[in-house]
Amino acid sequence: MSARQSGLTHAFIRTQSGAERPAAPTSAAPAPTFEALAARFRPIFSRIAERAAEREHARELAFDAVGWLREARFGALRVPVEHGGFGASVEQFFALLIELAEADSNLPNIFRAHFGQIERLYAEIDPALHAPWLRRAAAGELFGNATTEIGDGALGKPATRIMRQHGVLRLNGTKYYSSGSLYADWIAVSAQLQRDDGTEQPVIALVRADAPGVERIDDWNGFGQRLTGSGTTRLTDVEVDPASIWPCARSGPTPMTAFFQLVHLATLTGIARAIERDACAYVRPRKRVFSHGSGSVPREDPLIQQVVGQLASTAYLAGATVGAVAAKLGDIDRLRQRGEAIPESLLVDVELAAAKAQVGLVDTVLTATTRLFDVGGASAVQEDRRLDRHWRNARTLASHNPVIFKARVVGDHAINGTAPGFYWTVGAAPG
Repeated sequence: MSARQSGLTHAFIRTQSGAERPAAPTSAAPAPTFEALAARFRPIFSRIAERAAEREHARELAFDAVGWLREARFGALRVPVEHGGFGASVEQFFALLIELAEADSNLPNIFRAHFGQIERLYAEIDPALHAPWLRRAAAGELFGNATTEIGDGALGKPATRIMRQHGVLRLNGTKYYSSGSLYADWIAVSAQLQRDDGTEQPVIALVRADAPGVERIDDWNGFGQRLTGSGTTRLTDVEVDPASIWPCARSGPTPMTAFFQLVHLATLTGIARAIERDACAYVRPRKRVFSHGSGSVPREDPLIQQVVGQLASTAYLAGATVGAVAAKLGDIDRLRQRGEAIPESLLVDVELAAAKAQVGLVDTVLTATTRLFDVGGASAVQEDRRLDRHWRNARTLASHNPVIFKARVVGDHAINGTAPGFYWTVGAAPG
């Protein structure tokens, strides 16, 4: 009996040398319907939305909201059924992520590293290493990140190191922008592993968030995304289990860059929907009008209707764009599940699609965050309404991977056919 006849499929992963080899077989369990997933999580999203503005205004970290999602096993969405997860498709995942972002745009960024680590398993990591991590995610455990280093360190040369000391691997370094790690059970740390011969290998090391030597500091001082825990992670002589180290070659085409970027774009889409929602909620009960207005009450003023129509159209356009890129990632994921080779052209295509989506959506959504205030007068800027949070959060997300550089990549490809890069680093260039 063939693998296909028996209901088993083989995935392929790309090794560090670029060759493809078959993954371990996985069962072809059917994905759940979106309606079933939505019925499970929408009541939690509604509960999260009730205090979203209040939490952000008071800078009250979202442990309650993360706890509700953890209890419902939101983090198991992309874990296969055979490992105890829901087996949601890429498209279903991003549709739900948009709804979560509409409820509270801090939450998707908190979960971004978690879902990114699961996708990294599928895209880049030996399938023999998958099972224990997928089971942990299925049980409700969450992954955070400690990737970026600040300061004037050299480009492409992180200071974080794993070195053997008295027969034990020890991790040392300081990371920033550690979104989600305050809420996590495990932290994925990018580091250089020093081999016994003195050479170094880039890796991802997963360490317990409460392990000795791990210090998580809530010192993120950005004006937006204030509840994401995107602060400092200090790692001092943290013991690392060799079984918790993943190779991270950071070379060659990958769907991971597009995936991580699309999480931000899904969050911007949720913000656009929240803007439409809040504009309607503001306008409907209002009685006060301007003497030079065009309606007896604001909701009947065609100018106000036009503004809300523009906001609704932005939300629709953003959702359609994210859905289109998610479908490309979904196609790649289905090839993997069927055990078919993934053409490099598809990886280039989805990376360019994500870049174009970013270039197109950022300005559109940021314009909507300002246009929102055209539906009212001075009362729209009252602090207790907190409508400014939409601009602050959208602006902060848009600054994570500056859109000007993505626009240049898209333009270079359009003019010269130059392939996009899939990895980049931040630091000081050689003098």
